[in-house]
Amino acid sequence: RFNHICIFGRLLKCVRCPVAYHANDNCLAAGSLMLANNNILCPNHFTPRKGNRNHEHINVSWCFVCSEGGSLLCCESCPAAFHRECLNMEMPQGSWFCNDCKAGKRPRIKDILWVKWGRYRWWPAEVCLTKDVPNNIVRQRHGVGEFPVQFFGSRDFVWTYQARVFPYMEGDTHNIEKMAKGTDAVYKSALTEAAKRFRELQIEKEMKQLQEDKKNDKKPPPYKLIKVNKPIGRVQIITADLSEIPRCNCKASDENPCGPDSECINRMLLYECHPQVCAAGEKCQNQAFTKREYTHVEIFRTLSRGWGLRAMSDVKKGAFVSEYVGEMIDEEECRARIRHAQENDICNFYMLTLDKDRIIDAGPKGNEARFMNHSCQPNCETQKWTVNGDTRVGLFALQDIPKGVELTFNYNLECLGNGKTVCKCGAPNCSGFLGVRPKVNDISFLSEKLKLKEGKKRAYMKKKRQEVKKEREDECFSCGDGGQIVSCKKPGCPKVYHADCLNLAKRPAGRWECPWHQCDVCGKEASSYCEMCPSSYCKQHCEGMLFVSKLDGKLSCSEHDPCGPDPLELTAFSSLQDSLGMCSGAKRLFVLV
Repeated sequence: RFNHICIFGRLLKCVRCPVAYHANDNCLAAGSLMLANNNILCPNHFTPRKGNRNHEHINVSWCFVCSEGGSLLCCESCPAAFHRECLNMEMPQGSWFCNDCKAGKRPRIKDILWVKWGRYRWWPAEVCLTKDVPNNIVRQRHGVGEFPVQFFGSRDFVWTYQARVFPYMEGDTHNIEKMAKGTDAVYKSALTEAAKRFRELQIEKEMKQLQEDKKNDKKPPPYKLIKVNKPIGRVQIITADLSEIPRCNCKASDENPCGPDSECINRMLLYECHPQVCAAGEKCQNQAFTKREYTHVEIFRTLSRGWGLRAMSDVKKGAFVSEYVGEMIDEEECRARIRHAQENDICNFYMLTLDKDRIIDAGPKGNEARFMNHSCQPNCETQKWTVNGDTRVGLFALQDIPKGVELTFNYNLECLGNGKTVCKCGAPNCSGFLGVRPKVNDISFLSEKLKLKEGKKRAYMKKKRQEVKKEREDECFSCGDGGQIVSCKKPGCPKVYHADCLNLAKRPAGRWECPWHQCDVCGKEASSYCEMCPSSYCKQHCEGMLFVSKLDGKLSCSEHDPCGPDPLELTAFSSLQDSLGMCSGAKRLFVLV
């Protein structure tokens, strides 16, 4: 089977295996040895030389999905490494290769890579043409599978191969912001140069693709247009009895019955009125899903993000844009489709969670909403409405959207597969990756900062420089011991735990949040927290469960309050506040609401 792109052109075929590439730098794998009569030796036939340290296979010490260390599953062909839990797979028997290696992906000319050379750190470099390499480097001993790269910053050339490189991604530019003071100036320069060069190559590639699409009058990828969700397999669509559908108090004589500015109780609760139940009858304005009152939109080709969707008329804030329609599948079918996509190098997903048992996949079948792109600063949002007893997903405008502006929403993607997905939305607060929380806009912080007096500001900055922020605690929050721990992914939470202390059978995958953020009784979002263990409670269940210690004023549960059986209850905390001279702000530190 040949590895080639489905276009016409002359093929260069490997003489030792069934691999072939088009005869151009965009397709040909770096490290291929050119032979006569359109033949090559592909990089699969690389043979490491004994005693050469730079021919030793090396893997990274962090997971390509969550960027954390621990027990990793390592690819035997490239430096990729993953937590088994992040890939949601069982421990393989024998050799294991990542999806990219199984798909035959290889570095190509002009690719930006992270390269491991000798004892140096991972360093950004660009794959070069042999003719652009100095003669003294060309004369160095090298074989099939080795290709020349030029390091950014130092501008040095070396020969390397696939097992010591992995692709540079757009989000890697954030490393510049995270570097410590002691980082070498050459390395800082290398990161800056790599980010600039990577963006130049991306723009060049995007412009070329755009011109090619216009030349060929390329249309969006095929899909079957459907108007309503289609259940697959055991998944069912729920239909409520008319007696179970809530009825609002609106009347046909009202000015805008069930309209956006009305006091329709159904609209407030995200319930759509039923035409046979609502007293407003045909005048009811809360039947957008049923009547498919969509905004007029157009599918168009974007510069850097494939196909997109834009409004063909002005859209008002809060307006219904479209329903997200597709095939309704269960979690088992969802994972099977994701696994099939990864094995076949399919990188576009159109899945959206409907509820705990059902997922909408608009890939094979859907409507125009499937073309709406992600943005960290979107102009639309998803809302789950109840229509005729079943849950349906609609896209609504977050702001006034002028005609011709692209429509976007935040995917809140949970990363699966071979690593994080780079975000290309271009928003000022872009996080760099899909599924990562967008950056906080610094404008409000700066405006508050300017209000400080000059003397206080200098003291504040001096204190801030002296403080060392600890991102993660070292001991398990449950038992207090160290060891193999898992960390909470909720932004700002430093807590870590042993998996055994939480009764977890395996390491949690993805953006896992620790139990400190959920009520111990009902599982809802907690508002009050024990400072000694993961116990926490919501507003409804916190009464009588947490106490303020008479000894040190800390909020804790009765199991380990240092004052014993007679702690100070929350209701009596105001008297303690007066006796200690605490301000109301200090009280809020103990009881988080």
